[in-house]
Amino acid sequence: MSDKPTPLRAPLSEHRHPNGGRQGRPNARTKAGSRQPTDERPPTQERAPRRGKKQRVSRNPTSERVPTHGRENQRVSEGGRVLVVDDEANIRDLIEVALRFHGFATVTASTGEAALRQAAVQRPDLVLLDVMLPDVDGFEVCRQLRAGGDQVPVIFLTARDTPSDTVTGLTLGGDDYVTKPFSIEALVARVRAVLRRTALLGTTASADEGVLRVGDLELDEAHWTVRRGGADVDLSPTEFRLLAHLMRNAGKVLSRTQLLESVWGWEHHGNAQVVETYISYLRRKLDPLGTPLIHTQRGVGYALRP
Repeated sequence: MSDKPTPLRAPLSEHRHPNGGRQGRPNARTKAGSRQPTDERPPTQERAPRRGKKQRVSRNPTSERVPTHGRENQRVSEGGRVLVVDDEANIRDLIEVALRFHGFATVTASTGEAALRQAAVQRPDLVLLDVMLPDVDGFEVCRQLRAGGDQVPVIFLTARDTPSDTVTGLTLGGDDYVTKPFSIEALVARVRAVLRRTALLGTTASADEGVLRVGDLELDEAHWTVRRGGADVDLSPTEFRLLAHLMRNAGKVLSRTQLLESVWGWEHHGNAQVVETYISYLRRKLDPLGTPLIHTQRGVGYALRP
């Protein structure tokens, strides 16, 4: 039997856990400066905002966009106000978004009656007018505008592309005729072309007192009046613009294509019939008051000379 003394052992309950407590029982108390167990972290406290730094505020979903009324009003003066009339919401919205993107202000209507009310209240610079509306068709809307003395430029939008419909729309005082489906870029270009021609009439009038004279024919652009030999001549807006263009280029032979681009703003050559129709209208109104002024250069175009 060995004489080496047997070492004394402490009971199991007395063994220390590395964390400072007894083995198998975590110590509820911790010494100052010692770390808490990872699964017993105290709740995080809110930190006070540092000075000089702004707190980030969450955006309200209802006010996600900052109002841009000032920018829109600035762009309105650059582009103009357009009344978009179409009973198809998707087409109406598409045109509205495109026009606003290009700097125009827009007003919309889905019926003919609403279009007439908006035209009277908003006084748009141009009207994009669908022909097929649920109550009053676009032709009747244009007719009522002209009857009330409103000479706002009108561009018709329609799925009907027959020559008779085109002539009807332009005869009533329309400025252009666009068939569906159409390119939105081309439509915006036509809107700009019509507004540019309208502004051109105003600047020419102020530069030269607004009066054009060829022989006994006199056209006052400032007051939109025409006289020949002292007699008043009643013209539609399109007839007036066509005659004004012929008088500015008196003595020159203008092709049908040139007249289409300058008066109607059309870049294609498929509507020569419209030019011939309006030349005929002008001759019917001017020729009974004197010698013929508009002459045809066969195979080329037309010229106005005394």
